[in-house]
Amino acid sequence: MRVYHEDTDSAGVVYYANYLRFMERARTEWLRARGFEQPDLAREYGIAFVVTALTVEYQRPARFNDSLTVTAEPAELGASRIVMLQRVLREREELVVASLRLACVNTVSLKPVRIPGLVAENLGMTK
Repeated sequence: MRVYHEDTDSAGVVYYANYLRFMERARTEWLRARGFEQPDLAREYGIAFVVTALTVEYQRPARFNDSLTVTAEPAELGASRIVMLQRVLREREELVVASLRLACVNTVSLKPVRIPGLVAENLGMTK
């Protein structure tokens, strides 16, 4: 992804909260690459994945016009949660590292529910 002017502060450095937007996009693409669109998960399974915990380490700043790579790597799958490791890189230089806990919730009650078996299987993780 490319850093646009709108992503930066007055010094031309990426505003810290925008890294969370970049990570959200990467998780959406991670799901898409495994055959899942978020609206389809809601419609077919009645589930959504929501962030319940987040730890972020900002190591180096990204700047306007930088080309970034944002990763989304599953680290652990529980009955109703996924722990993800995400990185923001400029070439091979690590700029931001985050660990996120995602809960699988029912779209109506917003209460945690078990990740459906087919979804867990297609996410490449075994229970």
